Amino acid sequence: MSLVQDSPFLPLCPSGCRNHVVRRGLYTRSSDKKTIQRFLCRSCKKSFSSATFEPCFRQKRRDINPHLFRLLTGGFSQRRSALDLQINRKTVVRKFIFLGLWAAKLSSALNQNHPPAETIEFDDLETSEHTKCKPLSVTLAVEFHSRRILGFRVAQMPAKGLLSHLAKKKYGPRPDERTKKRKELFQEIKSLVAPTALIKSDENPHYAPDVSKHFQGCHHQRFKGKRGCVTGQGELKKIGFDPLFSLNHTCAMMRANINRLFRRTWCTTKKKERLALHIALYALRHNQDLILKKPKMKTAKTI
Repeated sequence: MSLVQDSPFLPLCPSGCRNHVVRRGLYTRSSDKKTIQRFLCRSCKKSFSSATFEPCFRQKRRDINPHLFRLLTGGFSQRRSALDLQINRKTVVRKFIFLGLWAAKLSSALNQNHPPAETIEFDDLETSEHTKCKPLSVTLAVEFHSRRILGFRVAQMPAKGLLSHLAKKKYGPRPDERTKKRKELFQEIKSLVAPTALIKSDENPHYAPDVSKHFQGCHHQRFKGKRGCVTGQGELKKIGFDPLFSLNHTCAMMRANINRLFRRTWCTTKKKERLALHIALYALRHNQDLILKKPKMKTAKTI
């Protein structure tokens, strides 16, 4: 949205001039055939258009943004998206980064429009960065029943089990960022949680101190972890009743719709920052289209 001066129809000059802005013709944008209004600032003699203030300014193929958004949040890899859209893989990477940053900002703003959550669930989803010797942890918080994603953080963690010795020998000591990122997540979603909310998690001993510090008036309820029904993925449980069903079902949906989380050796994450952008894309799609009974989002079609 452009900043508007005294007249409700003329935008401000991008250079900061306060007045003397006049219309200066129209042009048809080649990407989507939309008619765009041009303007001229008589103070600095610079011309601009109504598209100058849009987030997709200077993008030549903005028409594929909504298609790429749906593909990347529907189980497609970047290579397959480039093949189906008949564009270069470098274009997909650039647009993926742009869409991820846009989705992260929009998701945070949209979550502020909801009433505070009365019950939330949080836990860690484990994946890897390039190899199983470099694991990653995704701390995810969702609202109970609606399964709305409130926030997430991606953190490095050291390898464990039989791979710990090999990982340390091959890649050196790996820092454990889980506690730091969990605290950042709690600080971010604190305004989205009711003061007397119920917070549910498993019996991880590191959770209780952080919850009591950031959610002082809330009640923390812990449940014993159960074995998953799929080997290597603990989201869907074998038990009949899952007390953390909203969280585990959301994690299972993430693994089903984010290609880099499908399986261990097929499509992997090379950078944890890109994994965070991909989860931000899916979180927006999840909250807007997959769980809440609302009209289809307009924002993804306008970028």
